[in-house]
Amino acid sequence: MIIIADGGSTKTNWCLIDNAGTRIYFNTEGYNPYFISTQGIIESLETSLPDNLDLPAISEVYYYGAGCSTPEKVETVAAAMRHVFKQSEVYVGHDLLAAARALLGLEKGFAAILGTGTNTALYDGKDVTLNIDSLGYFLGDEGSGSFIGKRLLRDYMRGYLPDGLQEAFQKQYELDNEEIFDRLYNQPLPNRFLASFAKFAYDHNNVSYCREIVLEGFNTFFDNLVVHYPNYQEYSFNCIGSVGYNFRDALTQAAKNHNMEVGKIIRSPIDDLVTYHTVLSKK
Repeated sequence: MIIIADGGSTKTNWCLIDNAGTRIYFNTEGYNPYFISTQGIIESLETSLPDNLDLPAISEVYYYGAGCSTPEKVETVAAAMRHVFKQSEVYVGHDLLAAARALLGLEKGFAAILGTGTNTALYDGKDVTLNIDSLGYFLGDEGSGSFIGKRLLRDYMRGYLPDGLQEAFQKQYELDNEEIFDRLYNQPLPNRFLASFAKFAYDHNNVSYCREIVLEGFNTFFDNLVVHYPNYQEYSFNCIGSVGYNFRDALTQAAKNHNMEVGKIIRSPIDDLVTYHTVLSKK
């Protein structure tokens, strides 16, 4: 049996493929090594994995995760996986490679992630060949859930939300500025906190302000990241992630604004990633 996992900053999607080829899906929280330690991952897995999971029978674990971008961060996650899956061969890679393999299979092209954070790459059909750093939620992550949430939160804190949104936001979240500052600067996982407010924009997509800040975020994503890839217009735009999927109409518009054809926009890579590992990678 093998396990394949796609780990974002907020959630990890897992798929166990048993000896009969049956796919069994489950979820845990996300394990971005910039925000959680090896021990923290171990403790979460030990309480979150299904109770009936036959760990000794799992021969291979393929984990792709947000933040697994340096040898040190890869080892933070790999050490936890080896501790939990003691009889397994463990592979840990970046979630950007998972996105590329899920979106493009064995074909070369352009792949992006638009979820809690942002990432982009050129892919040669096997590995990522070029990546412009998204710089994380402090400095970049344009177009992501945290980017959209940051804009909403900033306008709320300054009293700028229009069309009844100020009152609706206050009623829904009941947050004052002091609580917000505490969550951002003193509590763990501020990127998830920011990204959680993207749902407010989705729920109020009938209000022009919400549509405009989402489209503005996506246009900034293209301006600061996508257009800096060599000959980017020669590729179709392929994207994975809840934010890209939920706001795919605005994302398609931003791509058209930058003369880029749209390919696949999907919520999660897990099904296509399983296909890659069980079929395509064997070719």
